[in-house]
Formats: sequence, C-alpha cells, structure tokens
Amino acid sequence: MAAKRRKLSNPLALAVLVTLWQGPMHPYEIAQTLRRQGKDTSTKINYGSLYTVVQNLEKHGFVEVADTERKGNRPERTVYGVTEAGREETTEWLSELLARPVKEYPIFETALSLLGALHPDEVMTLLEERVKNLDVQAASERGALEKLYESVPRLFLIEVEYQLHMIEAQAEWVRGFLEEIRKGSMLGVDGWRHFHETGELPPEFT
Repeated sequence: MAAKRRKLSNPLALAVLVTLWQGPMHPYEIAQTLRRQGKDTSTKINYGSLYTVVQNLEKHGFVEVADTERKGNRPERTVYGVTEAGREETTEWLSELLARPVKEYPIFETALSLLGALHPDEVMTLLEERVKNLDVQAASERGALEKLYESVPRLFLIEVEYQLHMIEAQAEWVRGFLEEIRKGSMLGVDGWRHFHETGELPPEFT
C-alpha cells in the first residue's frame, strides 16, 4: 500500500504535534521543551521554522489557539493546543514512519557513491580519520546515554540508542571496507588505482 500523501511532511511538524500532547504551549515553550527532552538530536529545530510550522499546523486544523498570555512588558504570546484532527494525524503519521522503511539520502552515502574521484590511498587516509571521529563520537554518546539512564526513562532515549548503534555499525563497516582496499581484495580496486596513476580508464569502468 502506498504511503498517504500528507498535508505536512516536515518532521518538525510531527515533533510539535507530539509535544503538544503534553499540554498547550506557545511556540517558544515548544522549542524549549523539545530541547530539554533532547529531541534536537533527532529533529532539526530553529525558532524561525518552528513558528512557520505551527502556523501551517493551525492552517490545516491540526492545532488551534488555546489561550493568549502576557508576562510583564513582554509581547502577548499565543498558546496552541492540539486538536482531535491533530491527534489522528499524529497517530497515523507516526505509525506510518515506524512501519514503512523509506529511502533516505544521507550525505555520507553520496560521498561513497563518488569516492572513485579520489585516489584509493587518499580515500584510506580520509576513512581512517572518519573511523577515529566515529569512535570518539560513539564513546561520547555512550557516556552521555549511561548518565541519562540514571534519571530518564529508556522510552525517551530510544532515538539516542539508535543513533549510537548506527555510529558503531558505520564504524565497523568502514573498518571492513578499509581492510578490503588495503589488501587489494575489493573487486575493481586495481583498476581504480591504475586510473589515478595513469589517467587511463580501465575497460571494466566503461
């Protein structure tokens, strides 16, 4: 079954809807809540786009004005709450994302698809640097996660666990790929090296 075409596709819109299930909030409070709960590690958040997202959610009937508030001399703030239609949209959208794999385009995959433009020795140097950076990142994430486990229910840390697993899996794959280049066991590596050293494109590359 094809995925339903949604009125909004920005992941930040889904994060806003889920956040508003906790209670009505103004946009600044939504952003602060997302950051406090660590959702900025999995969803790109900035104030400008968040205000636009809230306006679009209101336009499509997924959120509505619940109240307005003013503190001191500050400008009046509009407080939004999620509507019944917004709850239905949240449930359907989140269920679809969890159940149906979709093709994504990470920038590292793009770089891998084009690495033939660099000499194999240079690629090895660069990937060795990447592995070191991934190991540092994994160690940092693992330490932070262990500390968070002490005060935050695991339910709210699942995406951090997933991020750590992906970092570790990527580092393992890169190490294996590096070993193939180093040993010359990767199919086509000789032609790849020959091309960069002679400028001649091997027949198998055409």
